[in-house]
Amino acid sequence: MARGKKYLLQRTSHMLKSHHWPKLGSPLQRNWQHCRKENLPEVVPEIIQGVLKHRTEYRAHLPGAGIFQCSITGLSFKVKSEVTITYRYATWTRHLSEADQEMWVPAGPLFHIEVQPGVVQAVHLPHFICLAEVDTSLCFIAHFKSGQMTLERPNRLVAFSAVLENPSFSLLGVLWRRLRSTLNSLPMHSLVLIFQQLNAANTTLHLYLIPDDNSVKQAIEKQEMDWNSKLIPKPPPFSPLYFGCNYRVTSTKYVEIMPEAQLPFCYKSPKEQQLFLEIYISNMAEEIGLLMTDTRNNTVVWKASLRSGDINLPACASKSLSGAAFMKKHKTKLCSRMRQLPTILLHLRDANVINSDEEEEVQGQDTSQRRNQVLLELVEKKGLEAQEQLYQILQKKDPFLIADLEKYS
Repeated sequence: MARGKKYLLQRTSHMLKSHHWPKLGSPLQRNWQHCRKENLPEVVPEIIQGVLKHRTEYRAHLPGAGIFQCSITGLSFKVKSEVTITYRYATWTRHLSEADQEMWVPAGPLFHIEVQPGVVQAVHLPHFICLAEVDTSLCFIAHFKSGQMTLERPNRLVAFSAVLENPSFSLLGVLWRRLRSTLNSLPMHSLVLIFQQLNAANTTLHLYLIPDDNSVKQAIEKQEMDWNSKLIPKPPPFSPLYFGCNYRVTSTKYVEIMPEAQLPFCYKSPKEQQLFLEIYISNMAEEIGLLMTDTRNNTVVWKASLRSGDINLPACASKSLSGAAFMKKHKTKLCSRMRQLPTILLHLRDANVINSDEEEEVQGQDTSQRRNQVLLELVEKKGLEAQEQLYQILQKKDPFLIADLEKYS
């Protein structure tokens, strides 16, 4: 992140109340409220480290006819029979020419998919365009073969996915036709990700504003885990955002925000360094509110509160690992020493980290060590937030085990 001017901001809780919130009765806000992801049966794929060091592949075994959604990528398949599908993320910037980038906006991840021909009846490709009051005729699915791009209209366009029936597989992803007159008025679903750097002075946070694209989110999570950061889960913006617009971040207490107090909302490839704000909080004794507004009209698009329970206190931060880093470092010991598995599974069910089928899969293993191993691998596949949930549960249910293992951190 480039160095820049520090902004020392002070806001009062009164100012939070005085902002004009978007009216839920407006057409865009009302329609946006109906953007709901399809509730499809989930499948947890096997994670395969590719031949290339930094290439991660997913292998999903679909047990029979039906429609199934990958729990990690959001990619869905309708199949006529049992099949195994291998897929991975690819990079738009590597395949879209400069001329094409002037005409097309990536609207979701790009996938490389391999599967036996004739088995897949439809593929549901994730997208992050909010379909409230948009011209859906501008949506296309891009195929890349032998360096050439061809375009095809989806058979159906639903909230969060474009459906292509009887697909032929290559590199596939959703593109939106770029019109200069409409880019700043094309509504998009987005995410705000906040991470605490555990080894930094006092409380140091990284705040990202990104499209709701799992490939970008997972790239950020991996980078932050390498920096020994802890994810602080917060809700997404409650209104659609727009590429090319700037969004200002303010707070209810004194904080330092670098390099400046606003972020441009844009698409950057998962391979690129994502833009973020660094937020430095010298005293986290009290609750701090964060607020994001559209700089064009001061409309509030997101708010969240940071509480002491969200944050690792400075006294222990330098010694602490994030939940994901802890699980990775101590996986072998946890396999042999983790106890109270039924209670842990119950809490993971209550937190919607695992479902009943996954609980049965864990309980069906022959030995306690194998049950622990399957659970740890299952949670690892679900990402940083799931690993943090398991870590918090273990801290409550077996604090002496966690304390003993943290001696070696």
